[in-house]
Amino acid sequence: MGNVSSLWIVPLMAVGLTQIAVIATSTYLHRLLAHRSLTVHPAADVVFRAILWLTTGQDRREWVAVHRKHHAFTDRDGDPHSPLLRGFWHVQFLNAIYYAREAKNPETIRRFAADIREDRLDRVVFSRGWAGVALGTALLCLILGLWPGLIVAAVHGVLYVLVVAPLINGLGHWRGAQTFSNTAYNSRALAWMTGGESLHNNHHAHPRSPRFSARRLEFDPSWVVIRALAAVRLVGITGTPIPRGSAAVTPLHG
Repeated sequence: MGNVSSLWIVPLMAVGLTQIAVIATSTYLHRLLAHRSLTVHPAADVVFRAILWLTTGQDRREWVAVHRKHHAFTDRDGDPHSPLLRGFWHVQFLNAIYYAREAKNPETIRRFAADIREDRLDRVVFSRGWAGVALGTALLCLILGLWPGLIVAAVHGVLYVLVVAPLINGLGHWRGAQTFSNTAYNSRALAWMTGGESLHNNHHAHPRSPRFSARRLEFDPSWVVIRALAAVRLVGITGTPIPRGSAAVTPLHG
């Protein structure tokens, strides 16, 4: 690969890979598993799990458990990553540590993810998170070359772990706009790069809505993917979307 093409392909691949991981996280781990606002065809289920295994190495039971606990104790004692409790900069820079600490708590898994059963694919393949990340990185090196592949994998890791996720959990409970009366905030601009997750105030008001956008100029990229998958019957929409143009204020809750 030439130097000129590498200058363009490496950042584009890193951003594209991060967006794939973000939308898979938002669609599969968040809306489908954590809040049961979607159903999925078995073939699409395996594809989602494979994408997340190769790009993030995350355990789906752990992710669901930590997120559900966040909703159960939003911005009060017990919330795994509240900037109101720990400070914005702590969550922004140490979010991965807070997540890992909570994810390894067996009581959190037992209480908040009892319905997510380990199957054979989990036990044999997807529970080995580092193997997934290593294989994903190896595939990038095979496609792009050794150094471009390693750089893309590293930049993707930084963007996903140290930028996107902390912005959702940190800034999403610290500053922004509010349509509904809860302790989360919306950012229309950041929603474009976080798969719609930065419409966080909307989500906390309507957790089972499969669409996070509610008002004009709010864009939820994951919803576009969900609608496309629903059109070919790979995803079913079971939750009720937030009414368009909604401006009603809900009681304060997590």
